[in-house]
Amino acid sequence: MDNHRMYPQVDADIARKRRELAPKQMEAFRAFSAACFAEGALPAKMKQLIAVAVAHTTQCPYCIRGHTEGALKAGASEAEIMEAIWVAAEMRAGGAYAHAALAVDAMAAHAGAAGATKGC
Repeated sequence: MDNHRMYPQVDADIARKRRELAPKQMEAFRAFSAACFAEGALPAKMKQLIAVAVAHTTQCPYCIRGHTEGALKAGASEAEIMEAIWVAAEMRAGGAYAHAALAVDAMAAHAGAAGATKGC
């Protein structure tokens, strides 16, 4: 499948259409975004690196590109960006491993139920 068709380049027409369809929400989202990425207890560069990592876990191509560019503009190095991506990968893998507890629990319950019916 052509990625351009799956993920169209956002252009002025798409941006305009989104604003027209929900102008209040767009205005609120822009204000929210600006507040989130403003300098605060965390510096802007760190916030952009966090966003790069999260974008990789949510797998949003627009966010990956936008926040990678944002991180670079905020002074992040390419090495810092790649480390943030590796942190995201570890967290994603760690989540899968941690949730294996659910599968182990289900297997134990199944084995217990199977054992209970065999013993009768």
